[in-house]
Amino acid sequence: MNNLRLLPWIACMILHLLNAGCGSDEDVHPGGGGGAAKTTFFVTSDTSATADLGGLQGADARCQRLADAAGLGAHTFHAYLSAEQDPADESKTVNARDRIGTGPWYNSKGVMLAQDLTALHALSGDAELFLDENAAKINGQWQGSPTPVEHDILTGSAADGTLLAGKTCADWSSDATDMTAQVGHSDGLGPSMNSAPPYNSWNSVHENGSCGDTAPRGGAGRLYCFAID
Repeated sequence: MNNLRLLPWIACMILHLLNAGCGSDEDVHPGGGGGAAKTTFFVTSDTSATADLGGLQGADARCQRLADAAGLGAHTFHAYLSAEQDPADESKTVNARDRIGTGPWYNSKGVMLAQDLTALHALSGDAELFLDENAAKINGQWQGSPTPVEHDILTGSAADGTLLAGKTCADWSSDATDMTAQVGHSDGLGPSMNSAPPYNSWNSVHENGSCGDTAPRGGAGRLYCFAID
Protein backbone atom coordinates (compact mmCIF):
# COMPACT_ATOMS: atom_id res chain seq x y z
CA MET A 1 0.00 0.00 0.00
CA ASN A 2 2.80 2.39 0.85
CA ASN A 3 4.42 1.67 -2.50
CA LEU A 4 1.17 2.53 -4.26
CA ARG A 5 1.06 5.86 -2.46
CA LEU A 6 4.50 6.66 -3.85
CA LEU A 7 3.39 6.21 -7.45
CA PRO A 8 1.94 9.75 -7.92
CA TRP A 9 5.11 11.29 -6.45
CA ILE A 10 7.31 9.16 -8.74
CA ALA A 11 5.21 10.12 -11.76
CA CYS A 12 5.48 13.78 -10.81
CA MET A 13 9.27 13.58 -10.57
CA ILE A 14 9.47 11.94 -14.00
CA LEU A 15 7.34 14.71 -15.49
CA HIS A 16 9.59 17.36 -13.95
CA LEU A 17 12.63 15.68 -15.46
CA LEU A 18 10.91 15.80 -18.83
CA ASN A 19 10.24 19.53 -18.27
CA ALA A 20 6.50 18.89 -18.28
CA GLY A 21 5.97 19.82 -14.68
CA CYS A 22 3.15 18.83 -12.34
CA GLY A 23 0.13 20.96 -11.76
CA SER A 24 0.57 24.60 -12.86
CA ASP A 25 3.14 25.31 -15.56
CA GLU A 26 2.92 29.08 -15.19
CA ASP A 27 6.61 29.46 -14.35
CA VAL A 28 7.97 26.91 -16.80
CA HIS A 29 9.74 28.66 -19.66
CA PRO A 30 11.99 26.70 -21.98
CA GLY A 31 14.72 28.87 -23.46
CA GLY A 32 16.25 28.83 -26.90
CA GLY A 33 13.75 28.75 -29.74
CA GLY A 34 11.10 27.06 -27.63
CA GLY A 35 8.63 29.77 -28.56
CA ALA A 36 7.42 30.46 -25.02
CA ALA A 37 4.93 33.32 -25.01
CA LYS A 38 6.47 34.72 -21.83
CA THR A 39 9.36 36.23 -23.82
CA THR A 40 8.79 39.96 -24.15
CA PHE A 41 12.33 41.18 -24.78
CA PHE A 42 15.25 40.14 -26.96
CA VAL A 43 18.28 41.35 -28.87
CA THR A 44 17.98 40.64 -32.57
CA SER A 45 19.79 37.53 -33.69
CA ASP A 46 20.14 38.95 -37.18
CA THR A 47 22.44 41.82 -38.11
CA SER A 48 22.55 44.79 -40.44
CA ALA A 49 25.65 46.00 -42.25
CA THR A 50 24.34 49.59 -42.20
CA ALA A 51 22.08 51.67 -39.99
CA ASP A 52 19.57 52.14 -42.79
CA LEU A 53 16.80 50.06 -41.24
CA GLY A 54 13.88 51.40 -43.23
CA GLY A 55 13.04 53.88 -40.48
CA LEU A 56 11.20 53.04 -37.29
CA GLN A 57 8.61 51.04 -39.20
CA GLY A 58 11.26 48.90 -40.82
CA ALA A 59 12.98 48.32 -37.48
CA ASP A 60 9.69 47.35 -35.82
CA ALA A 61 8.92 44.96 -38.67
CA ARG A 62 12.31 43.35 -38.19
CA CYS A 63 11.60 42.78 -34.49
CA GLN A 64 8.17 41.37 -35.24
CA ARG A 65 9.48 39.06 -37.95
CA LEU A 66 12.08 37.56 -35.62
CA ALA A 67 9.56 37.22 -32.78
CA ASP A 68 7.08 35.45 -35.05
CA ALA A 69 9.75 33.13 -36.41
CA ALA A 70 10.75 32.19 -32.86
CA GLY A 71 7.12 31.62 -31.85
CA LEU A 72 7.10 34.22 -29.09
CA GLY A 73 3.34 34.46 -28.86
CA ALA A 74 0.76 37.07 -29.84
CA HIS A 75 2.79 40.11 -28.84
CA THR A 76 3.48 43.32 -30.74
CA PHE A 77 7.20 44.09 -30.69
CA HIS A 78 8.84 47.48 -31.18
CA ALA A 79 12.49 48.36 -31.64
CA TYR A 80 14.11 50.41 -28.87
CA LEU A 81 15.06 53.39 -31.04
CA SER A 82 14.76 57.16 -30.74
CA ALA A 83 14.09 59.39 -33.74
CA GLU A 84 14.05 63.10 -34.52
CA GLN A 85 10.71 62.95 -36.30
CA ASP A 86 7.67 60.90 -35.42
CA PRO A 87 6.40 59.23 -38.63
CA ALA A 88 2.86 59.95 -37.45
CA ASP A 89 3.54 63.60 -36.60
CA GLU A 90 6.70 65.20 -37.96
CA SER A 91 6.44 68.04 -35.45
CA LYS A 92 7.24 65.58 -32.64
CA THR A 93 10.36 63.67 -31.70
CA VAL A 94 10.44 60.04 -30.55
CA ASN A 95 12.05 58.76 -27.37
CA ALA A 96 12.91 55.07 -27.35
CA ARG A 97 11.54 54.68 -23.82
CA ASP A 98 8.10 55.88 -24.92
CA ARG A 99 7.58 53.25 -27.59
CA ILE A 100 8.18 49.96 -25.75
CA GLY A 101 5.26 49.69 -23.33
CA THR A 102 5.48 49.70 -19.56
CA GLY A 103 6.77 46.23 -18.66
CA PRO A 104 7.46 43.90 -17.07
CA TRP A 105 9.78 42.36 -19.67
CA TYR A 106 11.22 38.84 -19.70
CA ASN A 107 14.09 37.55 -21.77
CA SER A 108 14.06 34.37 -23.86
CA LYS A 109 14.97 32.24 -20.85
CA GLY A 110 12.00 33.54 -18.88
CA VAL A 111 14.17 35.70 -16.61
CA MET A 112 12.82 39.13 -15.78
CA LEU A 113 14.81 41.89 -17.44
CA ALA A 114 12.99 44.73 -15.68
CA GLN A 115 9.69 45.34 -13.92
CA ASP A 116 9.09 48.77 -15.42
CA LEU A 117 10.72 51.67 -17.24
CA THR A 118 12.43 52.99 -14.13
CA ALA A 119 14.03 49.63 -13.37
CA LEU A 120 14.95 49.14 -17.02
CA HIS A 121 16.88 52.38 -17.24
CA ALA A 122 18.68 51.67 -13.98
CA LEU A 123 20.14 48.45 -15.42
CA SER A 124 23.65 47.81 -16.63
CA GLY A 125 24.24 45.61 -19.64
CA ASP A 126 24.62 41.91 -18.87
CA ALA A 127 25.48 39.15 -21.33
CA GLU A 128 23.34 36.69 -19.34
CA LEU A 129 20.25 38.92 -19.48
CA PHE A 130 20.42 40.61 -22.85
CA LEU A 131 19.91 37.51 -25.00
CA ASP A 132 18.61 37.09 -28.52
CA GLU A 133 15.19 35.60 -29.29
CA ASN A 134 16.71 32.11 -29.33
CA ALA A 135 18.29 32.52 -25.87
CA ALA A 136 21.80 32.94 -27.31
CA LYS A 137 24.33 35.36 -25.85
CA ILE A 138 25.60 38.24 -27.95
CA ASN A 139 29.30 38.30 -28.78
CA GLY A 140 30.97 40.87 -26.58
CA GLN A 141 33.75 41.47 -24.09
CA TRP A 142 32.61 38.78 -21.66
CA GLN A 143 35.05 36.02 -20.80
CA GLY A 144 35.07 33.25 -23.40
CA SER A 145 33.03 35.20 -25.94
CA PRO A 146 33.39 34.24 -29.59
CA THR A 147 34.67 36.86 -31.98
CA PRO A 148 34.01 39.33 -33.47
CA VAL A 149 32.64 41.66 -30.80
CA GLU A 150 29.04 42.60 -31.71
CA HIS A 151 27.74 44.07 -28.46
CA ASP A 152 27.12 47.59 -29.84
CA ILE A 153 23.34 47.81 -30.10
CA LEU A 154 21.77 50.67 -32.06
CA THR A 155 19.60 53.01 -29.95
CA GLY A 156 20.11 56.68 -30.88
CA SER A 157 19.38 57.40 -27.25
CA ALA A 158 20.75 58.92 -24.07
CA ALA A 159 21.01 56.73 -20.96
CA ASP A 160 17.53 57.75 -19.81
CA GLY A 161 16.01 56.51 -23.06
CA THR A 162 15.45 59.91 -24.66
CA LEU A 163 16.52 61.10 -28.10
CA LEU A 164 20.17 61.90 -28.70
CA ALA A 165 19.82 64.35 -31.57
CA GLY A 166 22.06 63.81 -34.55
CA LYS A 167 22.85 60.22 -33.55
CA THR A 168 20.05 58.33 -35.29
CA CYS A 169 21.40 57.96 -38.85
CA ALA A 170 18.66 60.22 -40.19
CA ASP A 171 16.03 58.35 -38.21
CA TRP A 172 17.38 54.96 -39.29
CA SER A 173 17.09 55.67 -42.99
CA SER A 174 20.68 56.55 -43.94
CA ASP A 175 23.84 54.62 -44.70
CA ALA A 176 25.97 57.77 -44.98
CA THR A 177 29.57 57.30 -43.96
CA ASP A 178 29.78 60.79 -42.43
CA MET A 179 26.96 60.17 -39.96
CA THR A 180 26.92 58.11 -36.76
CA ALA A 181 24.48 56.50 -34.35
CA GLN A 182 24.56 56.10 -30.58
CA VAL A 183 24.93 52.54 -29.32
CA GLY A 184 24.83 50.70 -26.00
CA HIS A 185 26.69 47.61 -24.79
CA SER A 186 24.47 44.56 -24.38
CA ASP A 187 27.04 42.95 -22.08
CA GLY A 188 27.81 46.12 -20.12
CA LEU A 189 31.53 45.71 -20.71
CA GLY A 190 34.33 47.62 -22.38
CA PRO A 191 37.89 46.59 -23.26
CA SER A 192 39.45 44.07 -20.85
CA MET A 193 35.97 43.39 -19.38
CA ASN A 194 35.82 46.93 -17.96
CA SER A 195 32.38 47.38 -16.35
CA ALA A 196 32.88 50.98 -15.24
CA PRO A 197 30.69 53.77 -16.66
CA PRO A 198 30.07 54.49 -19.43
CA TYR A 199 30.96 51.00 -20.70
CA ASN A 200 28.29 49.40 -18.51
CA SER A 201 25.36 51.18 -20.16
CA TRP A 202 23.13 48.88 -22.16
CA ASN A 203 21.67 51.73 -24.21
CA SER A 204 24.12 54.65 -24.44
CA VAL A 205 27.92 54.23 -24.45
CA HIS A 206 29.39 55.79 -27.60
CA GLU A 207 28.88 56.61 -31.26
CA ASN A 208 29.34 53.82 -33.74
CA GLY A 209 31.84 53.91 -36.61
CA SER A 210 29.37 55.25 -39.15
CA CYS A 211 25.89 54.76 -40.51
CA GLY A 212 27.45 53.13 -43.54
CA ASP A 213 29.22 50.34 -41.63
CA THR A 214 28.00 49.09 -38.26
CA ALA A 215 30.93 46.74 -37.63
CA PRO A 216 33.80 49.06 -36.59
CA ARG A 217 34.06 49.69 -32.83
CA GLY A 218 32.19 46.46 -32.03
CA GLY A 219 28.80 46.48 -33.72
CA ALA A 220 26.67 44.45 -36.10
CA GLY A 221 23.55 46.56 -36.51
CA ARG A 222 21.61 44.66 -33.85
CA LEU A 223 18.50 46.04 -32.12
CA TYR A 224 16.70 45.69 -28.81
CA CYS A 225 13.10 44.51 -29.24
CA PHE A 226 10.40 44.91 -26.59
CA ALA A 227 6.80 43.70 -26.48
CA ILE A 228 4.53 46.70 -25.99
CA ASP A 229 1.63 44.56 -24.73
